[in-house]
Amino acid sequence: MKARELAVPGAWEFTPEVHRDSRGAFVAHYTESEFARVTGRRLRLGQNHHSISRRGAVRGVHYADVPPGQAKVVCCTAGELLDVVVDLRVGSPTFGRWDSVVLDAHSYRAVYLEEGLGHAFIALRDGTVAAYLNSAEYNPSAEHEIDPFDPQLGLPWPSDVEYLVSDRDRGAPTLAEAERAGLLPSYEACRALNAGRRGPSGA
Repeated sequence: MKARELAVPGAWEFTPEVHRDSRGAFVAHYTESEFARVTGRRLRLGQNHHSISRRGAVRGVHYADVPPGQAKVVCCTAGELLDVVVDLRVGSPTFGRWDSVVLDAHSYRAVYLEEGLGHAFIALRDGTVAAYLNSAEYNPSAEHEIDPFDPQLGLPWPSDVEYLVSDRDRGAPTLAEAERAGLLPSYEACRALNAGRRGPSGA
C-alpha cells in the first residue's frame, strides 16, 4: 500500500497492491494497521454505501457539522471519477484549498478525508460506482453542501461533459456565503475532535 498526503492536510491518497491472475483481481482498499500507521488515527465504521452515476454526474461539495463530523474513505469500484477534497475549516491555514485525484477500477486508488473537509466528485464514465466507508451514519440535519461551481473555489471540472447536478447541490451557497452564515466547521473544533481519535502510532 502506497500513501501520500494531499495538498489539503487531513486528506490522503492510498494506492493498494492489486493482485491479478487468470480469474481476475483482488484488492484491499483499507487495512486498519496501514491506515493507522499513515494517518495516526483509527477509522470508526458508521456506514458503508455506494453511489452509481452517469457520466457528468456531479455530487457535492458535501460536508457535515463538527461535531460529530464524518470522515470517509472513498474508492471507485466501476468506471472512473475525478474526486475532489476541499478544506472548509474556518481558520485553517489552507482554508479554501482543494486537491483532486482520479479514482478508477484499474488502479483502485482510494481517498481518505477527515472531519471538516468537503467532498465532491464527477463521474467520467457511465455506470461509475463510488464506494464509501463513513465514520458516522448519514444524518440529514447535520449535512450541508457548497456550490460545486463556486468561482471562488474554481474546482477542476472537465469542460467536455454535460453536468448532471441535483437541485440540492445546484442551489447550495458559495463558500463565502456559507462562511458568513456560520455554516462551516471551525479548524479548532476539527483539531479537538481528531486529537481524541489517534491510532496506535500516536502520530
